Amino acid sequence: MNISILVGIRNYFRSCVQILILSMEKHLFRIILYVVFIVSACTSPPQNNTLKMKNQASSDLFAADTAFLRQYIDIRTLESPEGAVVAVSPDLQGRVMTSTAGSNNAHSYGWINRSLFESGDTLPHMNAFGGEERFWLGPEGGQYSIFFKQNDPFDLEHWQTPRLIDLDKFPVRDQNSQKIVFEKEASLTNYSGFTFDFKIERTVEILSSQKIKSNLNLPEISDLPMVGYQTVNRVTNTGTSDWQESNGLLSIWLLGMYNPSESTTIILPYNNGPEEKMGSIVNDDYFGKVPSDRLIVRDNTIFFKGDGKYRSKIGLNPKRAKNICGAYDAENQILTIVRYSKPGDVDKYVNSLWEIQDDPYGGDVINSYNDGPPAPGEAPLGPFFELETSSPALALKSGNSGEHIQETYHFEGDEEKLEKIMQQLLGVTVDEVKSIF
Repeated sequence: MNISILVGIRNYFRSCVQILILSMEKHLFRIILYVVFIVSACTSPPQNNTLKMKNQASSDLFAADTAFLRQYIDIRTLESPEGAVVAVSPDLQGRVMTSTAGSNNAHSYGWINRSLFESGDTLPHMNAFGGEERFWLGPEGGQYSIFFKQNDPFDLEHWQTPRLIDLDKFPVRDQNSQKIVFEKEASLTNYSGFTFDFKIERTVEILSSQKIKSNLNLPEISDLPMVGYQTVNRVTNTGTSDWQESNGLLSIWLLGMYNPSESTTIILPYNNGPEEKMGSIVNDDYFGKVPSDRLIVRDNTIFFKGDGKYRSKIGLNPKRAKNICGAYDAENQILTIVRYSKPGDVDKYVNSLWEIQDDPYGGDVINSYNDGPPAPGEAPLGPFFELETSSPALALKSGNSGEHIQETYHFEGDEEKLEKIMQQLLGVTVDEVKSIF
């Protein structure tokens, strides 16, 4: 075939990809990119074309994700001066669905449950639509649970995520190009019969690269793709009764769902010290003991596998937890950092165990969940992995407010540059993380 015809075919397909990118499904998009690669291979060195295909596919994953989501829900985008973007949905409690650093090789960082959206249906118990930061409230289990009705048994059949934090919309109060503010009036009754009347205010703000470096006190690192955003989550007691421990308390609970990989490791720095004073280093009994090849405890750091292949969950109590955690995907060279507001003098956190509890305010502050098959032969929910943080139990007098602030950062690219960040913020090296499992 004439070379000029091949070049014409290649250019034609590239043009088609640009036109269709915002409306096509991710898997179909990749097929077209593969065709482009095959045609281009006839006229260019294979190594260069492979690199172009990889970069093109990566840079457009966020566009494909947001185009997909817009078919089903309202999506609002916030953009930093450098071109990083955060996608937020009022239809799902002001949820951050996904984000991107905006460079040529940056990924879409949030896990999206496409099959659930495509089904056009809603599920009993919970709708796991995905998203890299969703607003929830605790406790999940126990005598003060808001997920179980009074006198119901603590089992999956009776477990029900409140509609408020599952399917309800959060109205937009204010918005500009870098910030969006939601406000929602709400009421919930817990397992013990106490009714909470309250108002939720949630602000999502994207951060400039300068602000990211300033917040984290990072060394000057040039040409490293990054995105960061902060959420301020406030709950105000609008009822006439004070919220007291004897009636049960609420907590603000933020959960992030991220895309797993075979090489993803969750990194949890912790405060060292004797167990008799500080409690167990890690709580790993949520779904049964986590195998030793998936959870490794070293001095000052816990490593937990985030491959989405084994259902497991861990948590850290307030004496052990620091105000930061993270994950590193070595395959895609993505470093995720989550930092949150953790009062230093508070030790009462709601307990979410599915039982009548001896210590209802002895819960964990940080949790991490790795998805996987619930039972042999069953399909996983995702797969995905989660990083979760909680506020203290909110003992609010009538008219008073409590808040929980969380920052999420993604850095992607050169491992030498990522190592500087990882060492400074998490106290570990890239080689240590890559070789731990």
